[in-house]
Amino acid sequence: MARRLADYDESDVRVRPGKGSRPRTKDRPRHADAVSGMVITKDRGRWGVVLTDTGTVVQCMRARELKRVSVEVGDRVGVVGDTSGAEGSLARIVKREERSSVLRRTADDTDPYERIIVANAELLLIVVAVADPPPRTGFVERALIAAFVGGVTPVVCLTKSDLADPAVFRAELEDLDVEVFEVGIDDPIDDLHELIRGRLSALIGHSGVGKSTLVNRVVPDADRETGEVSGVGKGRHTSTQSVALEVPGGGWIIDTPGIRSFGLAHVSPEEVVRVFPDLDAAAENCPRGCTHLGPPADPECAWDALDPDSVTRRRALAVRRMLEALRSNNEWDLKQLDEER
Repeated sequence: MARRLADYDESDVRVRPGKGSRPRTKDRPRHADAVSGMVITKDRGRWGVVLTDTGTVVQCMRARELKRVSVEVGDRVGVVGDTSGAEGSLARIVKREERSSVLRRTADDTDPYERIIVANAELLLIVVAVADPPPRTGFVERALIAAFVGGVTPVVCLTKSDLADPAVFRAELEDLDVEVFEVGIDDPIDDLHELIRGRLSALIGHSGVGKSTLVNRVVPDADRETGEVSGVGKGRHTSTQSVALEVPGGGWIIDTPGIRSFGLAHVSPEEVVRVFPDLDAAAENCPRGCTHLGPPADPECAWDALDPDSVTRRRALAVRRMLEALRSNNEWDLKQLDEER
């Protein structure tokens, strides 16, 4: 007997499931066929990757499954797709290897957003002019902090040593065991070249200190743009994007844009102290809440009881200068740079 329309209810309705209702799998493609490489450029959603086995440079986009995973110059990645490197070809970055080091900074000391300058660098070459413009010790100390905390070995490169005696500036770094090289136009750079050969290095520095000039000496065919410096130390930004350049004889050097400020909102004083085991051990005898800045802020800091003739005591004074640079806001430096420009 046929059923009347009134005999039907919603339980009799059969709806065919749509594509969107199928359960999603948590499995993701393993990309076992991905080709290894290193990121050497990054610009507006495109990454240049040099393939490890062939040395071919391919242009890539980031795969959708990476979502918000950051991919920076220096990162070791896996690439699939068209890896021929032919003009117009485009591959995909499908995975990023674990980083061995990360160099970070923030725009200022109140900015919670960290910016990664470079990944996996072994050395950070901090380029400083002895004169014209005069060295900004606060910037150098902040760069040293970022290197120490990020697991990168800092190296200071002094330019324009023909204009002023670099001895005083060198003395301030001796107790931190930081290597210093004089790399003025008339100075040989053989020792520096030997240090960076076979390694991944990054350069940072204010505009006008001779950073691009140094890059052109290390990598003769780099052809990095250099700019003139005015009598008040004004320098224009000649490097606008980070780029990794192959060093003759092996290794890579990453030239970064000129940095005006080096915020360290992501770094705590405890992280800085932990970098130096002897000072970290001495700090265990400090009262709770000690900032290690010494009198009058910390009259009972255990560092003041160290043997004044010991290397540890001299290192403590050098680290105090870094802690002071970490605590102080760099607004004054920004204001002064704006006035000079």
